[in-house]
Amino acid sequence: MKKALFALLLMPVLSWGQFNQLVKNTTKQVMPGKTTESSGSLDIAAGLKEALQNGISKQVSLLTAEDGFLKNDLVKIPFPGELQKVSSTLNSLGLSNLTNEGIKTMNRAAELAVKEATPVFVEAIKNMSFADAKSILMGNKTEATTYLQKSTSTPLYAKFKPVVQQANGKAGADKAWNAIISKYNSVPMVSKVNPDLNDYVTQKTLEGVFKMIAVEETKIRESSSSRSSDLLQKVFALQDKKY
Repeated sequence: MKKALFALLLMPVLSWGQFNQLVKNTTKQVMPGKTTESSGSLDIAAGLKEALQNGISKQVSLLTAEDGFLKNDLVKIPFPGELQKVSSTLNSLGLSNLTNEGIKTMNRAAELAVKEATPVFVEAIKNMSFADAKSILMGNKTEATTYLQKSTSTPLYAKFKPVVQQANGKAGADKAWNAIISKYNSVPMVSKVNPDLNDYVTQKTLEGVFKMIAVEETKIRESSSSRSSDLLQKVFALQDKKY
């Protein structure tokens, strides 16, 4: 029944194969054969676009699968700090099933929300300038991720939060959370809590997305074996000289 409810939440989005093709198409549009920029600048821009594309297609796409957040310790969403004491108290009362279900529903909502990221990332990559690319290449180990984070966090939040709210509602998570919090607040002598869980899950979803993009970017920057094309080998060899 729960799987059926989650299936109802899936919204029409590009497949990751379509995403890759769309990025290739936008790269051609932004960097045509004839330009006033040098071929070196063209290579750098194309290489950075490809590196970001790899980070998204190889890492972020994994987050959209069932358990993509829940079973990935790098991004698994825990109880917010305010609710850590809720979890401990309920567990001590033999109600760990409630807390486990609460954590599961938060992570399921995140997995669904990430499906909305594709068009936002495509637009940010398409709009990367030559100057941006050169600065990113010679920046720190996650400079491209930082660029993407600055460019997309606001629109991603706007897309993620409604999906998180809808996921919580459809799966009955909102009721589950109300039950958890009500049960905790009914315990004598505890401070009452009432956190904004939709905002919390949305923020943690964003953190998880950029953390996984950074993982792939760091691999490409630090290991030549992770540079899966001649272009990536050529462009990031320039970065290697810096160090």
